[in-house]
Amino acid sequence: MPPAHKPGAIPLRPLGLGDMLDGAFRLVRFNPGATVGASVLVAAIAMAIPLGVTTAMTVSGDSLEWFGATIEDPDYAPGSSEIIGMLVAFGSFVLGSVLQAIGAILVAGMISHVAHAAAIGRKLTLGQAWAATHGNRWRLIGLALLTTFVYLLVVAVAVTPVVVLAIVVDSPIPAILVGILMFLLLIVASVFLAVRLYLLAVPALMLEHTGVFGAFGRAWRLSARQFWRLFGIWLLASIIAGFASQIISVPISLVASFVGIAQPDLYFFATIVGSALSTVVSAAIVAPFSGAVTNLQYLDQRIRKESYEVELMEQAGLLSR
Repeated sequence: MPPAHKPGAIPLRPLGLGDMLDGAFRLVRFNPGATVGASVLVAAIAMAIPLGVTTAMTVSGDSLEWFGATIEDPDYAPGSSEIIGMLVAFGSFVLGSVLQAIGAILVAGMISHVAHAAAIGRKLTLGQAWAATHGNRWRLIGLALLTTFVYLLVVAVAVTPVVVLAIVVDSPIPAILVGILMFLLLIVASVFLAVRLYLLAVPALMLEHTGVFGAFGRAWRLSARQFWRLFGIWLLASIIAGFASQIISVPISLVASFVGIAQPDLYFFATIVGSALSTVVSAAIVAPFSGAVTNLQYLDQRIRKESYEVELMEQAGLLSR
């Protein structure tokens, strides 16, 4: 790579893989509040719901003790109050997970502004990064919902022929064979849509102040003829972040399992606590690092296709307008 100005986390030229990984680590390290802090805060608030509900039910009543009784006696049948307690506990965990997903979407928008600022040598606090998302928060949620709808539509298209064959044809073999084929096609379609439509749409929406469909259009144009490069870097970053997350979250899950086995009456409580803590740990590692790499990919594509480094150097004060 040619020499280039480097006022911040990355050199202002087309980025190699090493530039992106190094830049992502720098971005997270020098903006901990707006990256790790924001992710942990969102996950902790969301997971406080199932933790609070489960703790209150465990302390105040025996509605969750049937988990321990079931372990000791497989023939034990829970009563209606115990089933209601289970549904309430699981429902609180689902609610917390949904809120955590919405919060993660907003954190991704914040990281877009953090990455842009880091590229020109500026640092954003948590409050500044949150303020920068003003005016685009609902668009960001709308983009995520529309993407989810598209994925559900693709899944429905893949599942429909399998269901039809299972109903119409007496033998299950055609449905199984078509199901395997549709499953493979579903994986290919999901990866293609993720790379070409969604991967660069979030930074495009946040930094270019475009609409939801405009962000999809920008992502499509920026990713043209760059699929394998974008996919490879995104996959590698996901593997790195996932591996680092598992190193910490697996011991937490094991401790929760041991507690549940040693104290059967606390089995469900320990499971919820372990899941909540694992979610917070994953949010602290996966979201900031993966989000940083994705936003650096966006900047890299704009530099390669639009000479965006010139504008970045002007914003950094290295060139006069």
